[in-house]
Amino acid sequence: MYLPPHDPHVDDPMRFKPLFRIHLMERKCATVECMYGHKGPHNGHIQIVKKDEFSTKCNQTDHHRMSGGRQEEFRTWLREEWGRTLEDIFHEHMQELILMKFIYTSQYDNCLTYRRIYLPPSSPDDLIKPGLFKGTYGSHGLEIVMLSFHGKKAKGTKITGDPNIPAGQQTVEIDLAHPLQLPDIENLHDFSELSRIVQEVQEQIRREEQEKEHQQEEEDHSQQAASRPAAKPLGGEGAEGEETEAGAEGTTQEKAPASHPFVLPTGVISRNEDYPRTCRICFYGTGLIADHGFTSPERTPGVFVLFDDDRFGFIWLELKSFSLYCRIKVSFQNAEAPSREAFDEMLKNIQSLAT
Repeated sequence: MYLPPHDPHVDDPMRFKPLFRIHLMERKCATVECMYGHKGPHNGHIQIVKKDEFSTKCNQTDHHRMSGGRQEEFRTWLREEWGRTLEDIFHEHMQELILMKFIYTSQYDNCLTYRRIYLPPSSPDDLIKPGLFKGTYGSHGLEIVMLSFHGKKAKGTKITGDPNIPAGQQTVEIDLAHPLQLPDIENLHDFSELSRIVQEVQEQIRREEQEKEHQQEEEDHSQQAASRPAAKPLGGEGAEGEETEAGAEGTTQEKAPASHPFVLPTGVISRNEDYPRTCRICFYGTGLIADHGFTSPERTPGVFVLFDDDRFGFIWLELKSFSLYCRIKVSFQNAEAPSREAFDEMLKNIQSLAT
């Protein structure tokens, strides 16, 4: 397992933690060992579930227990996961979230299901290279997000989740067709000024969507009235393709590295105060927020800030919070591990031995 660095040091490298290992021996014999806990390797099991998915099970979960009981387990987990003690965390809400995470993760005892992650394809027109990023999420600590590009949209999908927003959800969505012109550095300190700019763009997007809906209704009426198949109307798929091309072209031009002064508005909370003080470009975007258990989810307006090829940020206007993201550049320790095909074959051999 590759864990994110300790909060809020988003620039630090990922942390490596072995969870299980497989011994392949002569005569087609194989053993699986669980590496979880602090008492050394012990008996485990691996099973293929379906394509690109397998599960692990510990057969000796008593090896995960500590002599001091759950309190000692929690204190040890807290030092490893957060790099601090509970006494260091004064924020009551943060203490609650950390305790929830411990209860949630510890109940699995390394009996887990693994699914393969397919990284997004890269295009020369992308704003930056897509991939995996570490991001600060307030009291939730650091989480992993996958950035991908889809025409005039960019999406940040959670690879790791939390009690509010689970893994697999789009945490941020960036509208690359609507860049934001931030005020000068003196006025950027004023949160109300930034809110005004975002609201104007939000209203512009609403008007454009209404115009598209109105245009689509007119086209539908025209097609219904026609006695023969109508030619593709202006503004249809062809026009959309041209618009997308133009949008991509514009985005590529915007990619030229030009630094602009940047500072967070007064009142916006950031876990990491060491964010860049210059940026290349900003876009309108939306961020997903929800109550515990992913209840009452809603998309709220925000500002996507591109700092450089490996760092970006997102200002959550409603939360008055800032998330800083840094590209994962991990050099995987098991680079000599078997290929995907070889690993799949190894799992099949273990499965056949077990049956």
